[in-house]
This record gives sequence, structure tokens and C-alpha cells, in this order.
Amino acid sequence: MQKQILFPELEQISKDELKKAENLFKIFGDIHNHIYANDGLSSQEAFAEVLKLLFIKVEDERGEQKKSKFYVSENEQDDISNGRDSSFRIRITELFDKAKKDYDDVFDESEKINLKTATLAFVINRLQNLNLSKSERDVKGTAFQKFVYSHQRGERGQFFTPDPIIRLCVEFLSPQKNEKILDPACGTGGFLVEAMKYVWRNNFANIKDVEQRKEKEMEYAENYLFGIEINPLVAKVAKMRMILEDDGYSGIVNTNSLANLHAIQKEFSKSTNLKEVAGTFDVILTNPPFGSQGKIASESVLRDFSLGFKWSNDSRGRLVATNQLQNGQVPEILFIERCLELLKDGGRLAIVLPNGDFENSSLDYVREFIKSKAKILGVVALPPETFIPHGTGVKASLLFCQKLSSMELENQKKKDYSIFFAKIVKVGYEGNKNGTVIYKKDSQGKIIENEAGEPIVDEDIPEIISAYFQFRENKKVETNNNIFTLKYSELNNRFDVEYYNPDYRKIRTLLSKGGAKKLGDLVDVLTKKSKRLKNPEVIIRYVELSDASPLNGELVSYSEMQVHEAPSRASYEIEEGDIITAVAGNSVGTKNHATAIVSRDFSGAICTNGFRVLKVKNINPHYLFAVLRSDIFLSQMFRLRTGAAIPSVSDEDLKNVLIPIPPEVEQKKIEKTIREGLELREKSRKLLDGISLEAYTLA
Repeated sequence: MQKQILFPELEQISKDELKKAENLFKIFGDIHNHIYANDGLSSQEAFAEVLKLLFIKVEDERGEQKKSKFYVSENEQDDISNGRDSSFRIRITELFDKAKKDYDDVFDESEKINLKTATLAFVINRLQNLNLSKSERDVKGTAFQKFVYSHQRGERGQFFTPDPIIRLCVEFLSPQKNEKILDPACGTGGFLVEAMKYVWRNNFANIKDVEQRKEKEMEYAENYLFGIEINPLVAKVAKMRMILEDDGYSGIVNTNSLANLHAIQKEFSKSTNLKEVAGTFDVILTNPPFGSQGKIASESVLRDFSLGFKWSNDSRGRLVATNQLQNGQVPEILFIERCLELLKDGGRLAIVLPNGDFENSSLDYVREFIKSKAKILGVVALPPETFIPHGTGVKASLLFCQKLSSMELENQKKKDYSIFFAKIVKVGYEGNKNGTVIYKKDSQGKIIENEAGEPIVDEDIPEIISAYFQFRENKKVETNNNIFTLKYSELNNRFDVEYYNPDYRKIRTLLSKGGAKKLGDLVDVLTKKSKRLKNPEVIIRYVELSDASPLNGELVSYSEMQVHEAPSRASYEIEEGDIITAVAGNSVGTKNHATAIVSRDFSGAICTNGFRVLKVKNINPHYLFAVLRSDIFLSQMFRLRTGAAIPSVSDEDLKNVLIPIPPEVEQKKIEKTIREGLELREKSRKLLDGISLEAYTLA
């Protein structure tokens, strides 16, 4: 039997009595945890229910009625606790039905509230006295952002870009109030919110009339901010985040950015006044999904992209697209092309990409494509800890470029335009799951504070932004190994910052002037696998990278096995007098780099393809051995490394390493020293092997 409430309207809450929200992050967290603990939902499902209720709350606040319907009265709580029927759930369901109509681009008509009535009442009770609409936008926006990060990081880490990186990208591109901004992989809206606040801060902050200022801000947000997100739940998150920031959310659509442009246009036309998407946007800021999440294999998708086809050199040696489709393409590469397609001429792009896209020789065609479509504005390398707090240890960099017409781009190339390069060393937080903030400290270990008494974050991002502003205004930039510029003519087929490190370039320039020769002119590099590996029963002596001692440049051990037991990397047969040097592994180019002269004891062994076997022809072998163990060689090898998981140096790059060529008499002196050292080690080994303790053995 339903309990009779004589005057239910007296239990309603007047909207005028709603309070500005404080400590929202804790409230959001309590709600999520209560749902998770009491309703048998997964963390993801609980998160989705919180989102629904936030939309219902906003719907109620924005309604014309003076009294809130988003509440649970004491009488209703009592009914629910005692298992009696209540009008409470009907009222909240009606509110949700209205929200579904008003936010029809967010919810399907069939969606329901999937919570027990008691749980629903708990959530409503925690939120009912708050006014989200009139709370400080920074308070509620920050709280929601932290809530999303804390409850989605493990499962949705790919959607997050750290705030310091977002700020750097926005500052670099400096969007203006009349420019359309897009993030085609917008995730939870981080880039869009930061860009919006940048424009607000630089264009409307001086308007004294609060209502007039908010009107201008809302007008800008509704007409110039756009986002695309393929994941329905994450798209809802982005929309709610924009709503909590007091702006228009309608520019965010739930679709696939790699779909046909007509399909994307169709989605935007449902909620915006965009008449066209291709060549429309002034600024694109994005962190697209990387290839670690799988390749795009659909032929219908690949055919829409030049980078969906295989590329090869034409008769003039230029990289061009063929008529043959790729077997699959990683999404971020297709995103590069799509972004340039969506930009208007003169439009600017900031995109987060894995380091392999900047350096791997197999992706030369991608970089060639970019150079043919856009002016490279800058590249910023990110430190290894950048994404660890967000659930991934991927190594990445930022690419900034400007789409130009073919004629204007050629003009810029003829002018030999400059490119800005920088490497972030200190990102301001630790590389742990919490991203613990690191503050600057004085010599006594005390945290340094600014004039407002706030601790100063230990980061070098502000210096990089300041240097870029100097560069953009054609002013002199104070350069070092972490901040420098480069002429377009100095840019070859790589974009990575480390490759163009000023110290490395200086070494190479000095070597060239000093008459150094390319390693490939002095040796033959063995590239054919040993014929002995064709017989699976043959016993071989196998030499791995760890069998070479970086300390003295010797091979110290091997493993004996049949060919069928050997790892697939077993490759090259080595002979006495060969020099082997490492081209793969984390030690390449470091003090632990392995280089060795093959002695008689190891002649005929098979080495890993992590080594390259050098057959000396036009240089003193012992002198070359000395050079391959020197900083001159190691610094060049380190610069040439590509690949994040297992760094490696290609054969072509190895052959281009410069070797200084001193007078022959100097080479002979070095040879003599090396020979004496090898003879002494051999003598030492024989002495140690000759020690016998048999005479002292006790009977």
C-alpha cells in the first residue's frame, strides 16, 4: 500500500535554494563507488550510470519550473527503505525521458536507468541540493576531469593527454576567436576545453558585464568548437565535460573520423551549422589512437587515403603512392592525412604521434607525404614518463605543421624556412601511476614558492613555449641541445629531435671537414645468412650480443646447439679478423655498446642479427676497431637509433657513419697499441688457465 503524502509539493526544493557545488570530486567518487558496490555493475557500467544522472541533473536545473524535480524526499526515502511503492522513480524516469529528447544526440530512446531504486535515491540525495549550472566552472570542470581520469584511466587510458602537453599545444597554435577548432579524436575533450579557455582568456576576459561576457563565451563555444569521438560513452563524457564548463556541447559528434567525409558531414549537420568538413577548420589539436591498438584493414576505408596504399620510388627516385593497397595501416597515420584534409589552407595542426612515425625508415613515405602537404612548424619530443600516469608507457613526440597551397608551400621551401625543435626533459610529474607532481627545490631541499605562496612545478615546458614564441616572431632563439632550430634544407627523411641534436651535428660537420670517410666505403657489411643454417641437424656455436664484452672488445663465450635449437635471429657466419658491432638493443650507442674483433677461437661461429659483420677492405682493421669503441662512433650510432621497444640502426645508416682517417703512421701507432693489448690479454688467459692445484689437493 502506498503511503499517502497530502502535500508532496511542500517537499520539493526551490531552485533558488540550490547551493554552489564544493568538493565535487569526492561526491562524484562516492556516487560511483556506491553504485559499484551495491548494484553488481562493472566499474565501466557504474560510470555510465553516473553520466546519465548528471545529464538528468542538468536537465532539471535548466528547466523553466521554479521547483526542482531532481530530489528524493524523506517520505520517499522511508517508502523505499520499507519496500513500499513510491512516486520517486516515476518522477526521475520522466526527467530522464525529457533529457533523452533534449540530448537526442547523446542518448538512444531505448536507454534506461539501470539502478536499483535505493541506489538511485542515494545518488539523487547526494546531488539534489547542488546547483551545477551556477557553480564555478573551474571547480566543477576540474572535479569532473579528475573523476573521469580516476575511474577511466585503466580501461580508457588511450583517451587522455596530460594537461601540460595540452597546454603546450594550445599555446603553440594560439587559436583566435574567429577560428574553427577541431579535435577528430577528442576523447574526453581535453584539447577543446583548453583551447576554449585560451580564447576566452585572450578575447573576453576584459568584458566587465558578467552576463555579456558569458554570452560571448557561449556564442564562441557553440560556433567554433568541434570534436569527433568514435566511442559512444567517451563522447558522452566529452559532452558532459563541455556542459559543466558552461559552454555549448553540440559540436561534439559520435562517429568515426576515418569514415567517408560525407558520412562525417552528415553527423555534424544533425547538431551544428557546418555545411562542409573538408578544408573547413583553422586549427586541429589531437592525440589519435596509436597502432598498438591494431591496424585498419578495411579496404573501403584504406581506399579513401593516399597513405592507405603502398608507396615506392619512381624512376626519378621520388616516393609515390602505388595502386596497391596496404595490408593494413595504423590509425594514427591515416589520422595525419585526415587532419590535413580537414584543415583549410593556412590551417595549423598539433598532433601527438609515436616516435616511430618520426624516425623509422619504413615510414619515410609518411614523412614525405607530410612535407608535400604542409610546412613543418616544429617538433617537440616528450619524455618517457609523459603517458605513464595515464596507463601507457608509449614514447611520443608532438608534430606542429601548417597546411599550405602547393604554390605557397613551394615558395616557403625556396625561402628555406626554419623549423623549431625542442625536447621536454622535465614534464612536472613523476613517471608513476599517480603522476606525482614534482616541485622545484632550493639547495637546501626546500620547495620554492612563487609570489602568491604557491609551490612552483619543476618543468621546462614554459621555457619551450617562450622560445617558440621568440621563434615565431623571427627573433633570435637561445639554442642548446634541448631547444634549437633547423633550416628546411637540413631536414632529411627523419623528423625526430634526437637525430638533429646540435652536438651530434657539430661532430659530423667537424668529421666531414677533417676528411672522414663513410664506414660503407671502408668495409663490406655481411648481409647474407650462413648456408650452414639450412641443415637443422648441424651443430653450431652461437654468439649472442651478451657474449661480447664491451669492457675489452672481445668475444668471451658462445652457446653450442643444433641449428633447429637456435633462435631465428641466428644469422651470420664470422671469421677470424672480422669486426662485429651491435646494431640492435638498448645498449647501441652507449658505453655498453658491443664491438669485438673475431679471434681464431670464434672463427666459424654464427652470430645474431643484432650484430653486423664488417669485412675490412680499405682501412687498418685494428685502427677501425679502436674507432668503433670511441665516443666518435658511439655518439653517431646513438643519434641514428630508431624504434622504442628495441632500438636499432639500419644498414644504410650504419654505412653512413663517418670514420676519421688520420695519417697512416698514426693508424699504425694505434694498431700497435691494440695488438699489444690483445696479446697481453691472451697471455693473461694462458697464465690463468695454467694454474694447477692438484699438488695441493688433500688425499
